[in-house]
Amino acid sequence: MTEDGLFDKRASAFGEVASAYAEHRPDYPIDGIRWALARARRAPLRILDLGAGTGKLTGGLLSLGLEVIAVEPDTGMLGELTRRFSAVPALAGTAERIPLAGATVDAVLAGQAFHWFRLDPALTEIARVLRPGGVFAALWNYDDQTVEWVGQLDKLAHTSASHLHSPGTGLFGRGDEFPVHQAFSSFERRYFRHTRRHTAESLTSTLGTHSHTIVIPPQERADVLARVRAFLESHPETGNGEFELPMRTTVLRARRSNSVA
Repeated sequence: MTEDGLFDKRASAFGEVASAYAEHRPDYPIDGIRWALARARRAPLRILDLGAGTGKLTGGLLSLGLEVIAVEPDTGMLGELTRRFSAVPALAGTAERIPLAGATVDAVLAGQAFHWFRLDPALTEIARVLRPGGVFAALWNYDDQTVEWVGQLDKLAHTSASHLHSPGTGLFGRGDEFPVHQAFSSFERRYFRHTRRHTAESLTSTLGTHSHTIVIPPQERADVLARVRAFLESHPETGNGEFELPMRTTVLRARRSNSVA
């Protein structure tokens, strides 16, 4: 399979595990969400959650008293979002073709999704739906691999589909590079500490919702998750009931230029 073929396969895999994704994936730290919105020229009120998945970011936005519109291409993920947040308008669409009129939202946020976008058309569309002075921000949760046992776990969880470079953004999943687009000011980045309470079973299930684990052959998937579970059950940090998974959340943000037509 080509790199682009693997990218497309991973990008479209999440509907297979939508209910597990909704149950096990982490939310986002509120201070990270606030920072994502803070550069808007006026207080953001109407937010587009783009590539909203099952609503992990939607919930945080709602807790801040914001009006949220969700756009998500996968019907399985969208169904989970509407089940959890029935009052939120939820539309089928992509980052490259957003089903909203121009200049209708104060901010666009993408949680764990920006690396699946095709960079130039997506940022052009995002600029179109943003009001002048509005902001775009991308957020990623990832396990803090500077912690020894977390780094060991990451190596054990690698699969034959783990290594992937996004053809759409030039980055994959952690905001390691800054996007550049004429419709936006220079991007800024900040990191936020985050944790999620887990058991060996729930963290194994979480890793089973990662795209590189979903798309591999069933026997390889079973083998990977079995060694992950065995490690977690035998390790002193994780083998005695509940534990905290240390995480870091990366946030990229930029303001829409007022000069964009």
